[in-house]
Amino acid sequence: MINGTILIAEDEARIRRMLKDFLSSCNYNVIEAEDGEQALELFYANNNKIDLILLDIMMPKKDGFGVLKEIRDISITPVIMLTAKSQEYDQLNGFRQGADDYITKPFSPVILLAHIEAVLKRCKNNMEDTLTVGDIIIDKVGMTVKVNNGRIYLTPKEYDLLLYLINNMDIVLSREQILNKVWNYDYLGDSRTVDTHIKQLRSKIGTRYIQTIHGRGYRFEVSECSDQ
Repeated sequence: MINGTILIAEDEARIRRMLKDFLSSCNYNVIEAEDGEQALELFYANNNKIDLILLDIMMPKKDGFGVLKEIRDISITPVIMLTAKSQEYDQLNGFRQGADDYITKPFSPVILLAHIEAVLKRCKNNMEDTLTVGDIIIDKVGMTVKVNNGRIYLTPKEYDLLLYLINNMDIVLSREQILNKVWNYDYLGDSRTVDTHIKQLRSKIGTRYIQTIHGRGYRFEVSECSDQ
């Protein structure tokens, strides 16, 4: 069964070939572009078929930021940025222009696949009115949350934080990533506010779901174990 169609926009043939071979083995259809202009041409020709775009930043003819900006003018197709740059500015620039995720080269294909699956799952979840994860039931229309069939009351930021964690289940999220997505890019505070909201959220949904990954951030996961 085909899992979806991915457009790879990457000017390095070796990386493009590696990604195509790996993703094809994971049952994805792959469309390849070697520069920014070709990426846009292929997107316009196949936009009703493409489920996700892997977009390199440093490409000839048109860079990834330019491609992303043009795509976002007409489409919400999920985009994961691929780049050798690791500066915070580049990450923020990508997110500001509408990137859904960001991964820095060199990367493990298995880790990239986890990001792809998380982004696709998040997009699917965003289209559903009700989200059920473990003992948690979220009514996204009414913006209500139940745990063990009992309603809990979350602040708007706690609600947004919970959704972001669930939509990226099993992926370690840094405090900076959480700040960027939940508090947006203009937030003037520091990462300690993430820790405070995680603590508050745990007190309401239970401690079993949100794991602290020391030195890296947090990960949302569902297991059979009970709260400690």
